[in-house]
Amino acid sequence: MKVSSSALKNGFFEDKYGKRGTQFSPNGMPNYSIPLEISDAPTGTKSFALVLEDKDAVGAAGYVWIHWLVANLNRTSLPENDSISATDYLQGRNSWSGKLGGLSVEEASFYGGMAPPNADHRYELYVYALDCKLDLAQGFNYNDLHFGMQGHILAQAYLVGCYKK
Repeated sequence: MKVSSSALKNGFFEDKYGKRGTQFSPNGMPNYSIPLEISDAPTGTKSFALVLEDKDAVGAAGYVWIHWLVANLNRTSLPENDSISATDYLQGRNSWSGKLGGLSVEEASFYGGMAPPNADHRYELYVYALDCKLDLAQGFNYNDLHFGMQGHILAQAYLVGCYKK
């Protein structure tokens, strides 16, 4: 299985997908989501799950920053800005709902764009092909997704890109 995104140019995500973009939630979270394409999913795939995270945030925030959680995705293509209006998959809460972000679970259960405060950061996108749909609700947290996927992962794909400070 493979994942790709036209949002990457020479290893960097374009400005519009983060803090230098032009679209933000009412409370300032960049929310113009990246496009992606999934290919070569294994036979028996019933849904996909996505995790977009920033491990470089540990130095600034003290923990890995979760930017986007998706479950029960049935499509293999997401256009840019899909997170805002999609109703055919579930989205979990991102780290903008934590102490540093200050947003409510409802406000942060979408794509929360890239905003490295201290240096260029690497953003890792994991895509999981699952043999089922997960029993989750909108606003689920990362642990719900992680433990729900156990024993159901058929394949995974990985994509990494940077976003400039």
